[in-house]
Amino acid sequence: MSSGYKPDILWSPHHADRYVICDNELSLYRIGPAGSSETKAGALPLSEETAATLLAINSDTPYMKCVAWYPKHEPECLLAVGQANGRVVLTSLGQSLNSKCKELMGKEFVPKHARQCNTLAWNPVDSNWLAAGLDKHRADFSVLIWDISSKFSPEAVPTEKVRMSGDSDSGPVVTKPLYELGQNDACLSLCWLPREHQKLLLAGMHRNLAIFDLRNTSQKTFVNTKAIQGVTVDPHFQDRVASFFEGQVAIWDLRKFEKPVFTLTEQPKPLTKVAWCPTRMGLLATLTRDSNIIRLYDMQHTPMPFGDEVEPTIIERSVQPCSESIISSFAWHPSAQNRMVVVSPNRVMNDFTVFERISLAWSSTTSLMWACGRHLYECAEDGGQGSAAAEKDIATKMRERAQSRYGHDTVQVWRNHLLAGGDDPQLRSLWYTLHFMKQYTENVEQKQQSNKQSLIYSGIKNIVKSSSGTTETRRCWSGSDRQTDVPRYHSEERSLALQLCGWISRGPDIDVEPFLKSLEQEGEWERAAAVALFNLDIRRAIQILHKGASSEKGDLNLNVVAMALSGYTDEKNSLWREMCSSLRLQLKKPYLCIMFAFLTSEPGAYDGVLYESRVAVRDRVAFACMFLNDAQLPRYIDKLTNEMKEAGNLEGILLTGLTKDGVDLMESYVDRTGDVQTASFCMLKGSPGEVLKDPRVQCWIENYRNLLDAWRFWHKRAEFDIHRSKLDPSSKPLAQVFVSCNFCGKSISYSCSAIPHQGRGFSQYGVSGSPTKSKVTSCPGCRKPLPRCALCLMNMGTPVSSCPAKADEKADLTRDKKLAQFNNWFTWCHNCRHGGHAGHMLSWFRDHSECPVSACTCKCMQLDTTGNLVPSDSV
Repeated sequence: MSSGYKPDILWSPHHADRYVICDNELSLYRIGPAGSSETKAGALPLSEETAATLLAINSDTPYMKCVAWYPKHEPECLLAVGQANGRVVLTSLGQSLNSKCKELMGKEFVPKHARQCNTLAWNPVDSNWLAAGLDKHRADFSVLIWDISSKFSPEAVPTEKVRMSGDSDSGPVVTKPLYELGQNDACLSLCWLPREHQKLLLAGMHRNLAIFDLRNTSQKTFVNTKAIQGVTVDPHFQDRVASFFEGQVAIWDLRKFEKPVFTLTEQPKPLTKVAWCPTRMGLLATLTRDSNIIRLYDMQHTPMPFGDEVEPTIIERSVQPCSESIISSFAWHPSAQNRMVVVSPNRVMNDFTVFERISLAWSSTTSLMWACGRHLYECAEDGGQGSAAAEKDIATKMRERAQSRYGHDTVQVWRNHLLAGGDDPQLRSLWYTLHFMKQYTENVEQKQQSNKQSLIYSGIKNIVKSSSGTTETRRCWSGSDRQTDVPRYHSEERSLALQLCGWISRGPDIDVEPFLKSLEQEGEWERAAAVALFNLDIRRAIQILHKGASSEKGDLNLNVVAMALSGYTDEKNSLWREMCSSLRLQLKKPYLCIMFAFLTSEPGAYDGVLYESRVAVRDRVAFACMFLNDAQLPRYIDKLTNEMKEAGNLEGILLTGLTKDGVDLMESYVDRTGDVQTASFCMLKGSPGEVLKDPRVQCWIENYRNLLDAWRFWHKRAEFDIHRSKLDPSSKPLAQVFVSCNFCGKSISYSCSAIPHQGRGFSQYGVSGSPTKSKVTSCPGCRKPLPRCALCLMNMGTPVSSCPAKADEKADLTRDKKLAQFNNWFTWCHNCRHGGHAGHMLSWFRDHSECPVSACTCKCMQLDTTGNLVPSDSV
């Protein structure tokens, strides 16, 4: 480790809490938690958690150029100091000295000719060996390897050398090195290579990197390069070496030493230090002159190249340990992960941890896992109840709904919202709309009115536009002879719209009584009262409110509302109308609010009812179909449809139907929620046509299928495909795979044109459950026998179904007939081509890993990546 007038850092190889700062003197510090008993009052803060305490100072070795810490435990705190005159002095930092340490203290190793010592390196195995790199001298070597246990030289030392050492009473002097290498060349950096019994030394000489083998010093391996400074070996990969020149770092592979594996991006300023992280594989830190940032290069996942032209990729990032101050040097902590201490030119130190790049892994079941350093963290969604359940991720909701077979109830379509949990009003509205559409379509089919069938799924918006023959009526309040001035409008299309809204059932008569009773059963008293009032039955509305107030969980305030409702008068300037107009907005229940808005509105001006967003869309649309004329109704429906499309509100499907407008609305809903499950099932309910061919619809369906596969719901995905093929016959895929005969290459599947040979049945061997089913044991084309099962040694075969009446007749998808039980299916390994009956193979591989065929060592089942997976929906 080089040093000069700028401070440098050196961690103790034995004590994880001690390090040395060296510039013009050596200062030993101990790092510890801030505020602990070991940390003295005068400690220097390094971070919010740590502080450093000064333990010792050594000023006995001036002209320091480099320092190296002895790698063994004994003697403790032994340092080698390289000086400007080339001498290497052994010194200590005020620790208790044993006999061995006393012999070494002050010992000097002197070259023949004085010149600067640039670098020092202890041999980590044979710790008595100390390598020193010196400047060039024409008559001397630049790499000297000293043995610190050697006896000192008896000959006198020249006077000028003693003078330069600064200590006339210096210790024993050694002048004869163990090895001398690199003649007529300067050595700027060196390090021991951690292989071949530590006999290899890598040195950065002038314009070349050289590897010296101490077992044969006459041989050396070298490569010409300018990157000769700061050579350092990756502690986790002994063949990877880094060196630098000015602003560029070169990475070398010693197995392929002709040229660098790659060079890092050149920095605008010269580099001062390069160091591998000792606790993290492939992490290299670099520091440039007068910089306040440290650049990190992550080569952890970089494969070493096999070809000359392959250049691996690296991940580069920068860290700033200090806010503004310039960094003089840094040192990785020897054991704490990704921890370093940096020092500024004025000796301000900072303890800093380099945080790893976080790698996220999100499973298909919404579990989140990430790696940070050597730790793995997992975060799973909280399966809480109550309010927490409403905050579940949409993926979790879709997964739970898939398990409950959401969307598959094609008989009572409205029940699908219960399978989804029954707590989403938009899903409730959607599935009731689809239920009413299906119900009316079945009624139309019975009457064979195909022109109206397509109109049903086009939505109320298109139904209203086709309205004709509208009649206007004025009727009395039910139970009263008093005439109302409220006009009501009737037409066949408006009646159809009311049916789709669920207000009336099939038939010509407008009778809302069944609807009111269903609302009472569900406890929706305010809504039922509002519907009764809109049908001009004020007495029925008052009865419903009174019944709701007296129910088990009723609101007593409903009696007050009923009392206010009973005082209704149609006089324009009455006190009742004035008070209701001003106080109705204070009612918290939206249906109570619109009841008084209806009673206090002028005929044809019902904005207080139509634009109350808290009221269900179907109720507002039904109200509009009853009380808006042919000019007002389409305008209101168009405006409401646009609002629903922009908001992605599923209640708007009632207006748009399963048309292009419906796809636009569903697109907004999917963009807002990500619920491709509902979008897929909803669009499949529509009549086949342009909607199912829309690329957006196909994208939702394919994404939902991929989700089911990712969740390992393979059975659910198969059910969905069957459900889809029934509703959209064009989606049924063609047969892509068939078993062909080894001899003639034709399919061995059943063909009406070729009556198969009736071979001996498998039932007597226990393969099939039914002895009456005939089997095919030979190819129907060439009559050659089929392959034998590797376990039972019987010819493979499949049960034969009865021949269809017509050759071109399509098979009925709904019939529950299986050509063969799964146990009889053909199965074989794609690697060794051995196989047999599926049931036999499964039974074999439950207890064995290798192929059942003799002398075949293929591990067939382990080759299949999904072979050991269990479907989640079967657990």
